Amino acid sequence: MTFRQLSAGLPDQAFVTDGLVTKRVLRAFALAVLAPGAGERLWDLGAGTGSIGIEWCRLHPANTAVAVERHAERVERIRVNAASLGVAGQLEVIEASVADAIATLPVPDAVFVGGGVDEVTLRRSWDVLASGGRLVVHSVTADSDVVLLAALREWGGELNRIAVETAEPIGRFTGFKPARSVTTLATVKP
Repeated sequence: MTFRQLSAGLPDQAFVTDGLVTKRVLRAFALAVLAPGAGERLWDLGAGTGSIGIEWCRLHPANTAVAVERHAERVERIRVNAASLGVAGQLEVIEASVADAIATLPVPDAVFVGGGVDEVTLRRSWDVLASGGRLVVHSVTADSDVVLLAALREWGGELNRIAVETAEPIGRFTGFKPARSVTTLATVKP
C-alpha cells in the first residue's frame, strides 16, 4: 500500500508492529509539537516501530532521524517500516538501550521519548539540545507522570493528558471504547 500523505498521522496499519506503536492521533499531536523544520534531526528514543522518526523524515526529504530501540525484533520492524515508507536513507536505526546509545548520538534539533521515561534520559536529552530544541515525551504510567511533572516545573512547557475513544460496535449499536490515556510533555529549550 502506498501512502502519499504529506502531513503527519499515517494510518496505524501503515506500520508493521507488534502492537506497540504510537497511535495515529498521538503521533500527529507529537509531531505537531515537535514542529519539524526542513533539514532537522530527531532522536526517537525507545522507538518501537519507528513511527515518530519515520513520519518526521516523511515531512521533508532533508530531515533525518535516529531511532534507538533495544529489542532486535523491533529494530528489524523499524527498518522494514522505513523502507516501505520511503525513508530508509534518512533514518538511522541503532540497536541499543537508550542509556548506552545517548552519549554517542549526533546532536538533535528535537527529541521524542516514547519508550519508557526516566530522569536520566530526560536530563541527557535536555542537556544536549541547543536553544530552540524541542523535547516531547509520552507517558502512560503514574510513575512516569511524576518524572514529567518534575521536568515541567524545571523547564516549563506544556503538560497535556490525551484520552482517545474509538467508535466500535456494541451489538447492533455503536459505542466508544477508551484507549489508555497518555500524558505528554512538550517543551522548548530557551
